[in-house]
Amino acid sequence: MLKRLVIASGMLLSAGLLNEVRAQDPQFTQFYANPLYLNPAFAGTARCPRICINYRNQWPAISGTFVTYSASYDQHIDGIAGGIGLLVTNDRAGQGTLNTTNVSGIYSYQLNVTREFSMKLGIQATYAQKSVDWSKLTFGDMIDPRTGFVYNTNEVPNVTSRSNVDISAGILGYSRRYFFGFAVHHVTEPDEGFLGTSKLPMKYTGHAGALIPLGGRYSESSISPNILYQRQQDFQQLNLGVYFTKGALVGGLWYRNQDSFIILLGFQQDLFKFGYSYDVTVSRLTNATAGSHELSFQMQFECKPKKRKFRTVSCPSF
Repeated sequence: MLKRLVIASGMLLSAGLLNEVRAQDPQFTQFYANPLYLNPAFAGTARCPRICINYRNQWPAISGTFVTYSASYDQHIDGIAGGIGLLVTNDRAGQGTLNTTNVSGIYSYQLNVTREFSMKLGIQATYAQKSVDWSKLTFGDMIDPRTGFVYNTNEVPNVTSRSNVDISAGILGYSRRYFFGFAVHHVTEPDEGFLGTSKLPMKYTGHAGALIPLGGRYSESSISPNILYQRQQDFQQLNLGVYFTKGALVGGLWYRNQDSFIILLGFQQDLFKFGYSYDVTVSRLTNATAGSHELSFQMQFECKPKKRKFRTVSCPSF
């Protein structure tokens, strides 16, 4: 079994040296709680200053789990007829073996098409850095057939850090009752490779939803059906779900591909919003992953009364 693992690792390494390898972005379950990561056109849609913080731990029961952090700030500015945003993300794979940090600046232009319908056009510039911790890598020449990894490797560290600049763009259309958007990330398809070419392919995102108030004794309640579709190279993701809001409480249930169900609970009160979601894996990895856990926090600041007509997006917050 050990020999098979060594041979397989060697084959993967050789493939990385000789052929083009492509990476993939981390995904957040609470995508509306991380709006700038979903679509740069969301910058400034709340009008007043907004801070979003997100944490995701994917498959914690598996060695080498994926942990992703995100923090963003955005607000609308009348003087530039649009919103600005700052987004910082960090992804740690393999217990910190592979680290990716992105810092993005965003501008979105606000356009009121009619009295009921508005659009936002966003553009995002990103500085990205990817690094590998060579001390955490293992190689075939470190293995003793009986005792395992006991030797020092003769492999010489190659490039351990890569940086690049990337461009993304998005569009958002909305009224008081419905909303839709489309975004294209990694328009420049930057090369992230350490041992050869490893381009980050363009990611296409489409999302849409509606807000349906419930009347009668449920006057403070609403439901919001939503759909999200993403494609990046050969990877495709389809999320179908619904949010239910009653006062300060929010619940959500989602179905993603044929891989997992998502359960979401949120609480929003005055300036603060908290959310927790759990991905229930239903594939063959069910008993091995311990699912995925995600936390979100938003702080929505108050600001001076608006000088001109401004329509915010009535989309979910989690």
